[in-house]
Amino acid sequence: MIITDWVHVFAGAFILIGLALGTWVHPYWYFLSAFVGANLLQYGFSKFCPMAIILKKLGVPESREGKGCCQK
Repeated sequence: MIITDWVHVFAGAFILIGLALGTWVHPYWYFLSAFVGANLLQYGFSKFCPMAIILKKLGVPESREGKGCCQK
């Protein structure tokens, strides 16, 4: 998986976790989902994503070049 795949996985997981905690623990946990959504929105305009920077430093590939079942 590449960086964008992991960013989507983490964003979706944090949104679902925030919604679950907001429902069953305390409504303030909804702010976690709002924060993730706001970060995704600002990424659309600025192309700055802290999670992508962290993943890049961890060595996650940025593209799928030369990988996959259909590559020759």
